[in-house]
Amino acid sequence: MNKWIGIGRLVRDPELNTTQNGISVCKFTLAVNRPYKAEDGKEQVDYLSVVVWRTQAENCHKYLTKGSQCAVVGSIQTRTYEKDGEKKYITEIVADNVEFLSSPQKSAEKPAGRIEDLPEAPIDDSQLPF
Repeated sequence: MNKWIGIGRLVRDPELNTTQNGISVCKFTLAVNRPYKAEDGKEQVDYLSVVVWRTQAENCHKYLTKGSQCAVVGSIQTRTYEKDGEKKYITEIVADNVEFLSSPQKSAEKPAGRIEDLPEAPIDDSQLPF
């Protein structure tokens, strides 16, 4: 089984290209924190290349920007190519599904979507589902 699931933040804005056959392909780098810290206390981060195809690629390009948080479900793929007579190896995540989790973080602003930011409105108990 080849299945990868991860959550991270985009390192830079995603790049959208089109193949010769007109198929959209979007690439971005996802920074994913490791579950442990280094001996010096610093967080450990992996930078993973993600490739997204077709309509989902167009949506990623449209709605994701540097700093956006997203969840990616896909598979790990390796490929090779030759450059200047040298064989190069690339490992990347080919996304089956990308879920947009948040907008980019802005240090000067408080996070959007916090419960205390919602306007207060009375709730009618008769409309509760339980």
